[in-house]
Amino acid sequence: MELVIDRVSKQYQNRIAVDRVSVKLQKGVYGLIGANGAGKTTLMRMICGILKPTGGTIAYDGIDVGEEAYRAILGYLPQDFGYYPEFGAMDFLLYLAALKGMPKAQAKRRAKELLELVSLQEVSRKKIRTFSGGMKQRLGIAQALLNDPKLLVLDEPTAGLDPKERVRFRNLIEKLGRDSIVLLSTHIVSDIEHIADEVLMMKEGQLIYHGKWDEEKGDLETFYLEQFGEECAHE
Repeated sequence: MELVIDRVSKQYQNRIAVDRVSVKLQKGVYGLIGANGAGKTTLMRMICGILKPTGGTIAYDGIDVGEEAYRAILGYLPQDFGYYPEFGAMDFLLYLAALKGMPKAQAKRRAKELLELVSLQEVSRKKIRTFSGGMKQRLGIAQALLNDPKLLVLDEPTAGLDPKERVRFRNLIEKLGRDSIVLLSTHIVSDIEHIADEVLMMKEGQLIYHGKWDEEKGDLETFYLEQFGEECAHE
C-alpha cells in the first residue's frame, strides 16, 4: 500500500500553486498543514483526480490517478461537501451508493455498517437539515467510506466543530488510519499532534517538511507560527 506523488506541479497562468512536490505515503494518518494559499487543497484535488497536474505523476501501487481502478480505492471528503437537506442519512448513503453502481443489498449492508461506525445509527431516518455540523461531518466521512477506500482524503474535516465532536472525529480518523492511507488537511495543529503519524508541511506550493514530529523538534504550534506568520486554530 503506497501512494507515490512524483514531482507534481500545478500552474495557473503566471501563478504556481503546487511546485514539484514529491512524497511517498504508506498506511497511516498524515497531517497536511500550511497557511491559506500554500497549495494544500490544490494538491489534494490532484490526488483525487479532480484537477490534472501541469507536471509530474500520482499513482497508488502503480495505478495512475487517471485510471478507473484508482477511483475505486479513493474516498474523499472536500471542505465544502454538498448535502441534500431533505434526505435522511440512510437514504442519502443509499443514493450515493446507487450513483457508484453498488448492488442494493450490498449498499444497504454497507450503509448500516457506516452509520454505526460514525455513531449516527440512532438518527438514520432523520432529515439531514436537522443535523448539527459535527453530525454532517460524520455523515461526510461515511459517504467517503462507502467503497471501503484504501486512500482517504479529508480537507478541513474538523473546521467549525465543537471540542467534543472534534475528539470523536479524531478517534474515528485514527481508527481508519490502521488499514488505509489517510491524508488530513487542517489548520488545527492540535488535531495533527493528536492523531497524525507523520506531518506534511506546505509553504508557497512546496513541501518544506515531511516526517514524524516529536518533542525534540519543539512545539509544533510555535513552529507553525514561525513558518507561516499566522496563528493556528485551537480547540
